[in-house]
Amino acid sequence: MSTGKINVAVENIFPLIKKFLYSDHEIFLRELISNATDATLKLKHLTQIEEAKVAYNNPQIEVKVDKKAKKLHIIDQGVGMTADEVNKYINEVAFSGAEEFLEQYKDSAKDSGIIGHFGLGFYSAFMVAKKVEIISKSYKDEPAAHWSCDGSPEFTLEKHDKTDRGTEIILHIDKDSKEFLEESKIRTLLTKYNKFMPIPIKLGTKEITKTEGEGEDAKEIKEVVDDIINNPSPAWIKKPTDLEDEDYNSFYRELYPMQFEDPLFQIHLNVDYPFHLTGILYFPKITQDLNVQKDRIQLYQNQVFVTDNVEGIVPEFLTMLRGVIDSPDIPLNVSRSYLQADGNVKKISNYITRKVADKLKSLFKKDRKSFQDKWNDIKVVIEYGMLSEDKFFEKAKDFALYPTTSGEYLTIEELKEKTKDAQTDKDGKLVQLYASNVDEQHAYIEAAKAKGYTVLLLDSPIVGHLLQKLETSEENISFARVDADQVDKLIVKEDTTPSKLSEENQNKLKSLVEDVVPQTTYTVQLESMDSQAMPFMITQPEFMRRMKEMQQTGGGGMFGGNMPEMYNLIVNVNHPLVSQILETKTKKKQDRLIKQSVDLARLSQNLLKGEELTSFINRSFELIK
Repeated sequence: MSTGKINVAVENIFPLIKKFLYSDHEIFLRELISNATDATLKLKHLTQIEEAKVAYNNPQIEVKVDKKAKKLHIIDQGVGMTADEVNKYINEVAFSGAEEFLEQYKDSAKDSGIIGHFGLGFYSAFMVAKKVEIISKSYKDEPAAHWSCDGSPEFTLEKHDKTDRGTEIILHIDKDSKEFLEESKIRTLLTKYNKFMPIPIKLGTKEITKTEGEGEDAKEIKEVVDDIINNPSPAWIKKPTDLEDEDYNSFYRELYPMQFEDPLFQIHLNVDYPFHLTGILYFPKITQDLNVQKDRIQLYQNQVFVTDNVEGIVPEFLTMLRGVIDSPDIPLNVSRSYLQADGNVKKISNYITRKVADKLKSLFKKDRKSFQDKWNDIKVVIEYGMLSEDKFFEKAKDFALYPTTSGEYLTIEELKEKTKDAQTDKDGKLVQLYASNVDEQHAYIEAAKAKGYTVLLLDSPIVGHLLQKLETSEENISFARVDADQVDKLIVKEDTTPSKLSEENQNKLKSLVEDVVPQTTYTVQLESMDSQAMPFMITQPEFMRRMKEMQQTGGGGMFGGNMPEMYNLIVNVNHPLVSQILETKTKKKQDRLIKQSVDLARLSQNLLKGEELTSFINRSFELIK
């Protein structure tokens, strides 16, 4: 038996570990299972290169909860350690056995899946344990070693009678951490962090029912088997050629058991240079809410769960997707600021952006009809990506779609080609008209269509930002919502409709209307329009409305947030109703006609509510008596 002091840089290393090594104490189990996995994968590699003359067989990691004795056991069947190795790897804090192994066997072990980088992982056990024991038997022909430490720098190391190869870690759980003596808690942690570890993990046993025999001879037999809580071979580590759509969907349900809809499609990631990364990203149906969708992508390092907050690693616009990213080049425990500064992380983010763009382009070209059918469910992600990533924006020009109110789906180039003859104004600018709600803006849409114009249906919450981006990146193009002005003012041509009213009558009409409508909300504009066009129309200037909408979804600078609602009340001076108002003898009747006409215009814009709506209804009944 030997005794000694663990070689650490400071005497108070254990309090530091207990309080500050990891932000969450439950991480200890992930670290110990990772160590056990490393030990097992090391043995696998050594047997493959015939350096270890032992049978690898089908090893597993076992976790045992002994609530009565207040102990937690983690047992592996890996390489084990000699007494010298225990002294080297355990008593020299921060010396990583995995790191040394990878360096020693760097040519043959590069694809071994070994996890460890730090060497401090084992000591996370002291966050929950008042005493930790290691009983280990190496694959080498040497006696087993028994190491024990009570959370101080003092340790003991002696021989042990263990004969089977591998390592058993025994945690004497501290009274403040008794929750880790509940099997349900341990099961939850193993499922969270180790669900896809490459070595089977056993947690007790379970009873299953099997059917033996056939027909009348068939009988059910109950059998007790090991309860393996993980899937050692998840879909993302397999080759895409070995997977069908049902395999991807099945794995999706494994990741998200409470998600009952299958994803729309998936993107399988696999890269070896200049970094290692595998994964699967799923496109689910995306709602219009940009906030509730995030934190659905799970980040792994060599099949060890790290986090579901992948901001900084996955481009922000893709955090609304679901799936798995696995890369050994991403550290297990680092701050967000470190990730943002890490060169590999930036390369990974750029790669994922490019891969997603290429996949979307491929889907579009391969089956445009299917892509169009999915557009409304994926457009928020694509539009968000176009706004936030310039490289994605350039690639998205080939597959981003702009649906029309007539049910067509056009790329930006197709749209420009379709509209260039009819919708180029007198200054040579191509004006694209759009609606955000077909029902609410129906009259405006029909007026535009009557002119032969194409009207887009752009209804995502970030459309204002997207249009700003398009207007600054596309040459000589602008966008205007169909209710931003009367149709002849949206796309101004050389010819104008002459007014049927004299200047004197126009001034009189404007005064009559301004007497009725609140000028704090409405600006009265007299326009010479076709006599068949609506007599009264309410519009909201494109710039002001867009700034307000952008402010509500982030952006828009100093505009929008505190601005009152302002509208234009456009009066068609050539409409017969306007002449009737002017010819009416009494002011009371004139006011009533104007009020009724304005309320009809407000109703078309969904601006008439509450008491004003009730008054309008009552007045309408009076008029038709």
